[in-house]
Amino acid sequence: MHRLNPKYIRIAGIVIVSLFIVLLIGGYIAYSKRGALLQHAIENAKTKAKKDYNLDLKIGSAHFTGLSTVAFTDISIVPYQRDSLLSIKQFVVSVKIWPLLFGNVKLADVNLQNGHLNLTDVNHIKNFDFLFKKKKDTTDKTKVDLSQLSNNLINQVLYKIPDDLTLNNFLISFTNDSSNFKLLTQAALIKNGQLTSTINVNNGAAIWHVAGRMHPSDKNIDIKLYADGKKVELPYIERRYHLKINFDTLSTRLSKVEHSSGETRIYGYWGVKNLLINQPGLSSSNIVIPTAGIDANVFVGENYVSVDSSSVIHLKKITAHPYIKYTLNPVKIYELKVNTGWLDAQDLFNSFPSGMFDSLEGIQVAGKLNYNLNIFLNAAHPDDVVFDSRLSKNDFRIISYGKLNLTRLNGVFTYIPYEKGKPMQSRLIGPANPDFTPLDEISPNLRNAVMTAEDPSFYRNHGFVEESIRKSLATDFKEKKFKRGGSTISMQLVKNAFLSREKTLTRKIEEILIVWMIENNNIMTKDRMLEVYFNIIEWGRNIYGIGEASHYYFGKAPSELTIGESIYLASIVPHPKTGLYSFMPDGSLRPGLVGYFNLIGNLMAGHGQAQRDSSNYGFYTVHLKESLRRQIAPVTPAVADSLLNQNDDDVAVKMVTEPEKKPGFFQRLFGKKDTVAKKEAPKALKTLDPKEKLKADIEKLRDLEKKKELLIDTAGKTKKELRQERRQLRNDEKDQEKALKDAANQ
Repeated sequence: MHRLNPKYIRIAGIVIVSLFIVLLIGGYIAYSKRGALLQHAIENAKTKAKKDYNLDLKIGSAHFTGLSTVAFTDISIVPYQRDSLLSIKQFVVSVKIWPLLFGNVKLADVNLQNGHLNLTDVNHIKNFDFLFKKKKDTTDKTKVDLSQLSNNLINQVLYKIPDDLTLNNFLISFTNDSSNFKLLTQAALIKNGQLTSTINVNNGAAIWHVAGRMHPSDKNIDIKLYADGKKVELPYIERRYHLKINFDTLSTRLSKVEHSSGETRIYGYWGVKNLLINQPGLSSSNIVIPTAGIDANVFVGENYVSVDSSSVIHLKKITAHPYIKYTLNPVKIYELKVNTGWLDAQDLFNSFPSGMFDSLEGIQVAGKLNYNLNIFLNAAHPDDVVFDSRLSKNDFRIISYGKLNLTRLNGVFTYIPYEKGKPMQSRLIGPANPDFTPLDEISPNLRNAVMTAEDPSFYRNHGFVEESIRKSLATDFKEKKFKRGGSTISMQLVKNAFLSREKTLTRKIEEILIVWMIENNNIMTKDRMLEVYFNIIEWGRNIYGIGEASHYYFGKAPSELTIGESIYLASIVPHPKTGLYSFMPDGSLRPGLVGYFNLIGNLMAGHGQAQRDSSNYGFYTVHLKESLRRQIAPVTPAVADSLLNQNDDDVAVKMVTEPEKKPGFFQRLFGKKDTVAKKEAPKALKTLDPKEKLKADIEKLRDLEKKKELLIDTAGKTKKELRQERRQLRNDEKDQEKALKDAANQ
């Protein structure tokens, strides 16, 4: 074995001793000067707070009580011309020496007594708005690395959680113009890695506890929030966002944090027990989830944040693997995938939260189900959005129905329509009702017109048209609101026959699930679905079923409807309450509907359901029943068109009956004419100026041409066939525009 030269050993010893002496000297100097250094640091902090955030920072006293322990008294922070933000009577903190040598401030012990964090938002003035102050823009546009940023942020947060904590009487309050909220931490203690606390909510309204394992240095945290003898409630959120939330226990766990290869990986768990949610946009009733949680593996890269597919969602007896990714640059990309794997069908139905799908309560099923969802949207190309949603079955069957019997529509049944949650007059759907119309007694013109407008592939789809939903997603994303729906006739039937008309997320999901069961288990034939649909949907105020509608508008049986009358009736299906606004006081249709007639008529002709017609597919032959004409409100064409474009769920249109003018005494005696009418006539003529009318009609025609492709039935067609159909639609639009100009010049 080779021995070291004693000379080198002596040199190394001298170097080490020298360094030790230097460190001792430096340490002594630093120790002797630490008071001055502390005061200098405090002055710098005050100056920075004043300069950067306009905060007045005051500290009564500050001094060292040990090698790395500093005691502060009477700390206060007051924003300029705002309410006091923070006050602390006594604050003692010590840091770990070893991390400090490398520039990291890691808290070892914290003792805080009698503090108050006061947040106010009164008369639109916040005392914490400095937190949202934007930094001055610079020419340096350095790209932020989200991976590095998240890793640094996590470390900084964990470093600021002390190994040992003693906290007493720390109040957090929030006050705005209409409410206030207070959390008083009476006591909080971290000792030997265990956290305990007692929190007084709103002056004794509730007592909360946060407790569990706390090892921030090891990135190992497992804590729970619960209340004494009651649920944890968040009344401020309910008042502020109309969102009622309460629960028994909320759990969170941080298991591991890794950073390598340009990615930060955070492994954790979030869970809740007996969660209650009530929000008008979600559901009209309380939704209760007994147990739910997610093992979430969050991965953060240079330009993206994702929930990895290794994550697992737990909901009672079922599990699912989600994948969510949001890419920020160079272009925003949204990705969402869900895969449940094969699940026991009964477990799936039993795991639905109570209050979510009332109509399916008590249902008994057998077999297996597997759900897969895939959505990919590139913000630069929203029209190319990918949407794929599939619920696969393996020997799935319905053993018995619960609250709702889905087979009842196959026989005679009583239909009760609802308006704003209130039941209307019931209708018997069957031969005993004189207004009931069998499918073969409904004019083919009407059947084809409604299917063309609402669901062209009704007889070929299984309740859903993915292409329609895909286009809806693209349209809604571009418009930044829910503007275009993708409802098929099957979905409309289920909504009208089984569910309320409320616009909530849970009702929509329930509708989709019922449609899937009906269509994929052959509960009803397509003909029967269409027959019931025509006999129950609304066609006007308190007008339900085509039998009532046909006699109401035109005084004839459904079998006698012309193509023009059929296209008109198809036009009011999305907004039936505005049906009469389609007509002018003389009973003819408003000119603004010409484009719609040509759109639907041409599509019908393209499918061999009508003859090509250059006279607007019966538009000029449609006349409202004479007895109804007096109910037409005297509004301008612009107002009428605006009303016709509204959905009944968006606006309630009150029909105005124009009172019949009776001649006065002298008019009857001398036969004088109504001079008021003469004076008002020029206004009416001005409203219907031919040039303005032509311009408006052409603009509407061009706008409709852009939307025609959305109604093209793409099922089973080649790209060439679709191009030819689109080209034909554009040629038809040009012919119609030319016809409008020719008619105006005659």
